Amino acid sequence: MKKIVLTFAAAMVAMVMDAQVYLGGTVGFTTVSQDGNSTTAFNIKPEVGYNLDNSWALGIVFGYGEKGKDITKVKTFTVNPYARYTFVKFDRVSLFLDGGFSFINTKSNTATGAVKNNKWEVGVKPGVAVALNDKISFVSHMGFLGYSNSKDDTEGAKAENTFGVNVDATSLDFGFYFNF
Repeated sequence: MKKIVLTFAAAMVAMVMDAQVYLGGTVGFTTVSQDGNSTTAFNIKPEVGYNLDNSWALGIVFGYGEKGKDITKVKTFTVNPYARYTFVKFDRVSLFLDGGFSFINTKSNTATGAVKNNKWEVGVKPGVAVALNDKISFVSHMGFLGYSNSKDDTEGAKAENTFGVNVDATSLDFGFYFNF
């Protein structure tokens, strides 16, 4: 039994030492002021992934964000597993596509009460990664091509279905990865 446990432990250590695991994500913070009123928003999206080979990786993003205050506060939770395909590599720059799905839960406080919304997305997000060195990479995504379904969690609410391409500044994000 000791030999089996030691062999398993050695195999795990070898796998972790050779593993292409990356950790990182994005963080955002904004403040908007107008006529003496200000609104603050922040989000944090940690990410973990595993490079299967030079072209394919699997990962997952967990996100949390808040916007507004008191009566107008909006809280957002996100889970986004994906498969990444790197289709072009130039020295330290790589172009990739993240294909996957997202579940986004939003809770908004309004003057009439709380409103919850659930949204599902399936699609592709293009991105670029720049390896700053062997351990740290700068990563950016912009755009989304796919399908989404959004519905408020209230009686009588109707679902909103969307299919298309979204390439604008609201879909742009930047982050860093630490590669093990």
